[in-house]
Amino acid sequence: MIDLLLRNAVLPRSTAPVDLGVDGGVLVEAAGQEARETIDLGGRLVTPPLVEPHIHLDAVLTVGQPRPNVSGSLFEGIAVWAERVRDLTVGDVQARVRKVLRWQLANGVQSVRSHVDVCDPELTALRALVELREEVRGIVDLQLVAFPQQGILGFPDGRKLMEKACDLGADVVGGIPHYELTREDGVASVQFLMSLAADRGLLVDVHCDETDDDHSRFVEVMAAETIRRGMAGRVTASHTTAMHSYNAAYAYRLINNLARSGMHFVTNPLDNSVLQGRFDQGPVRRGHTRVKQLQEAGLTVCIGHDSVMDPWYPLGYGDPLQAAFVLAHFAHMSGADELPRLIDMITVEPARTLALPENRLRPGDPADLVVFDAPTDVDALRLVARRTLVMRGGRVLARSEPARTTVTWDGAEEEVTFLR
Repeated sequence: MIDLLLRNAVLPRSTAPVDLGVDGGVLVEAAGQEARETIDLGGRLVTPPLVEPHIHLDAVLTVGQPRPNVSGSLFEGIAVWAERVRDLTVGDVQARVRKVLRWQLANGVQSVRSHVDVCDPELTALRALVELREEVRGIVDLQLVAFPQQGILGFPDGRKLMEKACDLGADVVGGIPHYELTREDGVASVQFLMSLAADRGLLVDVHCDETDDDHSRFVEVMAAETIRRGMAGRVTASHTTAMHSYNAAYAYRLINNLARSGMHFVTNPLDNSVLQGRFDQGPVRRGHTRVKQLQEAGLTVCIGHDSVMDPWYPLGYGDPLQAAFVLAHFAHMSGADELPRLIDMITVEPARTLALPENRLRPGDPADLVVFDAPTDVDALRLVARRTLVMRGGRVLARSEPARTTVTWDGAEEEVTFLR
């Protein structure tokens, strides 16, 4: 007798319900099994856990502190955050992050990569999150990126702070080359951070070319360093929004070299749809990298949430599905084969980017899964459906009661499901 039988589950890219068996925290064959507990999922979609590949947990829930970002621009957001950093305490950071981690868990997120600002001589936020990483291990797994928000070469003792951050326990080495004082400094910063990661055996995730300036081309420097150092699969370029402004001939050559490098990419549709194009009078650019061209070249592209109520983005509730819904529109990913791919971009693709073990919900995989209040992957995306069950190691970590909506029509009350 097994521990649990999940009946009538619908897997991605499918419509036929199947049963899933769980025993000892692992998925097992369900056919012919009796179970101590049975849950009927009622034909709802089941996916592997959601993975958040790009967020700034140290800044969550600070919107309006110490002042609002009136323009809504990226650079005013950076200026506001530089003021807020002065008031950070370990307790302040941990209290805000605990709340948002609970939001993320309720949305099905079980692994999170968070960029942490290390342009602070005390490294307060990083210390807070290193401590919290251990507290939440086994519930939500945290990867921490040493992120130099003000630059490495352009900030006092920037190199030493990056090294100190790695000593304190950062899992990933970050950077922001387009924010350095000169292009030469930007190139040098990429070379420094790649060397630091290679020497320490760490992963790399760089805020790269997050600008509308088509002359910002540091992603090619990242690709060259990745190839030369043999770091395929360990390096991620986040944002790369300048790529949408490159001319076709340069983009063609670049994407071929990116494919050769084996880098990963993260696009952040919520933030970048409002932060980019600020200097455009019309037409206004969409603010996203060349998602479909990168995918066609065989590269891993995943979706990040980026911010939750901070100086750069005043909205959000930590749901990757909401970000995927937005990308469906801004990246023109509404085709029949593209909509299901958006679910991959918040589950299996970011898991690969974070170098996590693959989970395809097959026997032998951990019983880590998410149940959506929708019958298919496309319906889940269309409705930005609630997660009714979040399970890790066969243990339920979050539940949501399905919503029930009624209308009064011709004097009779009828239930509305928003399904065909």
